[in-house]
Amino acid sequence: MNRRRMPPPLKLALAGLALLALAYAALRLFERVAVYHPFRRMDGTPADVGLAFDDVWLTARDGVLLHAWFLPAPTNAPPARSRLAVLMAHGNGGNISHRLGMYALLHGLGVNVLAFDYRGYGRSGGRPGEEGTYRDAEAALAWLEGERGLARTNVIALGESLGGGVAAELARRRPGLGGLVLQSSFTSIPDVGAERYPFLLPRLLATIRYDTRTKLTDLALPVLILHGRGDTLIGFHHAEANFAAARGPKLLREVVGDHNNVPDADPAGYAAAWEEFLRRHWPP
Repeated sequence: MNRRRMPPPLKLALAGLALLALAYAALRLFERVAVYHPFRRMDGTPADVGLAFDDVWLTARDGVLLHAWFLPAPTNAPPARSRLAVLMAHGNGGNISHRLGMYALLHGLGVNVLAFDYRGYGRSGGRPGEEGTYRDAEAALAWLEGERGLARTNVIALGESLGGGVAAELARRRPGLGGLVLQSSFTSIPDVGAERYPFLLPRLLATIRYDTRTKLTDLALPVLILHGRGDTLIGFHHAEANFAAARGPKLLREVVGDHNNVPDADPAGYAAAWEEFLRRHWPP
């Protein structure tokens, strides 16, 4: 029995399609691995730096269970400060147990702090993704409003690095936040990709975007941008571009340190920038 052979041009076309599909899958995997560096093991708690805290469990609107820490304001904090909360969206690496020094500095300002882990990070369930991280931040804000009774206007969203994109989107989705702080953050993932991997055409092909600069043009709230000229991962020009895009009352303050050692390199300077921001918009 004779079998009809596939014409050579069709074979070539199918082989080409298979290669394209494989290349696309590899690109998507590389993109995810480059953007998200989750760490499951917890390497400490706020108690290690002398801070009282509550373990908190949040539920995102798609049902994912998230882990967070709530650090109440110091008992001797001025009343105006004790009604403020910093909602912290951390960077793409590690988890909430790797920012203890930052919590201590923020707590020293007299405010409440809520630090949450994205899905797939620390003790949180699920798998990280752009839309998922946005939902995680929404769950954190809902907890502050519902469980702690804090007014949204007294919540300041702090985004560290990748968290800048998360915090900016939270401000866009939930209007009325008191303020937005971008620490060592970027304009967008495609912009960073174009600087590091231009041959992959990230501005054309990226599916993970975190387009902070575009979102800033739509936000009318106080903005503080903290960035170091010594940042070797996200250049200072990202901070300048974000500052130019921001609409509302805004501050750009240089901090000392590389990408991953702010505020440890200059805690006093970091705290001073925050103090200036707080006094300007939430005077005692």
